[in-house]
Formats: sequence, C-alpha cells, structure tokens
Amino acid sequence: MAEQARLIDIYIMGRRCQVPEGLTILTALEYSGYRMVRGCGCRAGFCGACATIFNFLHDPQLRYDLACQKTVEPDMCLVQIPYFPARKATYDLEKTKADAEKIKTLYPDIVKCFGCNTCTKTCPQELEVMWFMTDALRGDIKAVAEKSFDCVMCGLCAARCPQGLVPYNVALLCRRLYGRYLSPNSAHLDQRIAEIESGKFDAEIEELKKADKKTLRQKYTGRDIEPAHDQAWE
Repeated sequence: MAEQARLIDIYIMGRRCQVPEGLTILTALEYSGYRMVRGCGCRAGFCGACATIFNFLHDPQLRYDLACQKTVEPDMCLVQIPYFPARKATYDLEKTKADAEKIKTLYPDIVKCFGCNTCTKTCPQELEVMWFMTDALRGDIKAVAEKSFDCVMCGLCAARCPQGLVPYNVALLCRRLYGRYLSPNSAHLDQRIAEIESGKFDAEIEELKKADKKTLRQKYTGRDIEPAHDQAWE
C-alpha cells in the first residue's frame, strides 16, 4: 500500500488549506480548488506568468518565486500577482538607435537607480539585475542582453523597486536592440530565409497541409530530430 503524503497547512488569500507535502505552489492552488485561468503559463519556469509573493504565518518577511517551481512549505501564505502594471515604453525598433541616450530617453527613470540591489534579491532566476541596469545606464547593450538572457519577464523586480524602475522592460529593450543592430548575422539563418523566400519549401508545405493525420503521424515519428511522443497528437 502506497504511503500517503503528509498534509501541511498553507494559506491562500487568507484561507487555510491542507495540501500534500511536495506540491509546487501552482499544483497546491489547484489541489485546493482554484481553477488557474491566469497566472499559469508554461509550468516549466520559462514564461514568468506565475510570479508569486509569499511569507509565513509567523514570519512577515516577503519572499518571491515562480509558483510552478517553488514547493509549498508549512504555514506558507500565498498571494499571486499574474499582472503588475509596470510602465513599458512604446517605440519603433526600426527607428530606435542602439545607444545609451535612447535607452535613457525611453526609460528616463533609469538614472534614479541608487544601487539598493532589491531587484537582484527579488529575481526568481537569480539574475544580477542591478548590474545589468548599470550596464544599461552606460549604454552597454550587449552586456545587458547577455546578463538578462534568462529573464522570464515575471515583473517581480519592478514590483519591488523602491524607485519605480522597470528593469525587465529595460532589459527587453536592450535585447531587441542587440538582436536588431549589434549581434552578428547567422549565415545559416540568412541562407534559410533566402530559401523560404525563393519558394523552395512551398510544395512540401502544401503537401503537408493536404496530408491526413496518419500520414502526418508517420512523418513526425520518422523524423531524425528527436524521439516522437504520441501525446503531442492527443
């Protein structure tokens, strides 16, 4: 007979719930009867949709994590923030220069950063947020793009910044600028784009569009890229 998981007390929006030990925050919410329509995305730590603030019943210090990654603990008190109203600049990437002045024009508050490092301490990805904000202030777009590469845009850094800065949106701007103007061109990508534009794959695509499910399954399972999983077709 399988051993039953130990139940622990957690608090969701002030409501006491008992859930099995070992669940993630997200699965604990669902176990407790919450139907997650928002605040749940990829469930693998990549999308940042499930940003969650929590503390403990007798410990008021706020903590931050992604609900799909963090395991529940006894007396954990949960509040999800699937959306944080942080400012996001509007710009046309094709008309935006890749330099420090443009970053400061779009996000002028960046100069208010006084190095408290709260953003870094808050980041569930453990990124050096304050340091890439310093790079952005200097106009080192490449450094920002590299240091913020694993950012999942959860918004927790902005939610906690005492100066109201939006590090994740600054980082997104820099990654876009780097990709558009500063990163070296990929010869393989250029070649594939040229092939697509020349119509090289048009006939094959039309054949796939007309194929039945059985034929598509055979082509999928017969490919060389990776092992096939039937679940992809369910």
